[in-house]
Amino acid sequence: MHATPKSSIAWIGEPPSQLQSAAVMFVGVVAVLIAGLQPQLLGGLEQEGRLTPSQLGHAATAELLTMGLAAGLAGAWLKPERLRWIGLVAGLALAAIDLLTVRVSGEAVTVMRAAAGVPSGVMMWLILGMIARAPRPERWSGVFLTVQTLAQFGLAAALTAFVVAKHGVNGGWVALAALSALAGLAALASPARYAPLAAADAPGGLPPLRGFVALGACFLFLAFIVGVWVYAEPLSKQAGHAPAVVGTAVSLSLAFQVMGGAAATVLAGRLKWFWTLLACTVIDLALLALFASLPGAPVFLAASAAFGFVWLFLMPFLVPMVIEADPSRRAAVLLGGAQLLGGSLGPLMASLLVSDTDARGAVVFGAVCLVLGMLVVTGLHLRPARQHVTV
Repeated sequence: MHATPKSSIAWIGEPPSQLQSAAVMFVGVVAVLIAGLQPQLLGGLEQEGRLTPSQLGHAATAELLTMGLAAGLAGAWLKPERLRWIGLVAGLALAAIDLLTVRVSGEAVTVMRAAAGVPSGVMMWLILGMIARAPRPERWSGVFLTVQTLAQFGLAAALTAFVVAKHGVNGGWVALAALSALAGLAALASPARYAPLAAADAPGGLPPLRGFVALGACFLFLAFIVGVWVYAEPLSKQAGHAPAVVGTAVSLSLAFQVMGGAAATVLAGRLKWFWTLLACTVIDLALLALFASLPGAPVFLAASAAFGFVWLFLMPFLVPMVIEADPSRRAAVLLGGAQLLGGSLGPLMASLLVSDTDARGAVVFGAVCLVLGMLVVTGLHLRPARQHVTV
């Protein structure tokens, strides 16, 4: 068994105050709101004839890709200094791009949303930097994931009830711009700087090879999750369910995602991350087998709820996995970027195995990614980094 690195029992650098933690959390949550609002806001542009279905896919993928790349590059090369000003500029830039989205159509929306991914990624880097320096990073990650899921759900409901019905989809983009500007102002209450994550064996801004391998495993986990879940509707239709079933499945999944994130937050530090990820992998493989069997509606709904729970339950435990692989924690700062890249490219790769009449190729793709990811994690765990000692 491997001992926990000494750096994980206390904050790296000065602990943030409650106000500073809340400010950084707000900035990070606003940065990723669009991930949960894309079906509503980009779908609204499609309904208004301003996007074709293929252009909608281009815009959605481009934004998540640039967000992941920006978060990764910021973690690798930006110094953790002048954080308040960086957050302010990023929030205001994102607000401006959201407002400009109101005025464009077609592939210009793709360009605009690709641009929006850059300040969003930088804002995400702020919260990832705080999580990477926390004494229980998996707990902070669980809090962030739970709060962001609740925020996406709450904002989607509020936009539907109070904004889009009265002002159209443009009202939704304006509301998002207002929140982005507010996040920029909130960044002024964040820490001015973070302590450096210097390590003798990790010169420069990049993690060592083991860190990149761990990030590759995280990429595979997210490619599996999103690559399968994006095909929930075709799988439900192929199983012969009524159209309302998939809507219920999505709602159940979201509710259980919140429960999974909350459970992970409570259990962080009490469960061994390796055995937790292994158990989640086994459960997910069983759920994939259920999806592939094209079950009846009740079983499909139960599987969707369980899939959502495991989705957010396992994600916080990827953080200590990455930290064990790279105790310098440089890879941990890049974790969000790797996850966003996996989530954005997973559906694209899964689509290569899906036909118009059979969506179960996405399940096969997900199973391959899941098994490969767990094999990588197991290999890293069995060959610990030099900084670890055995007990």
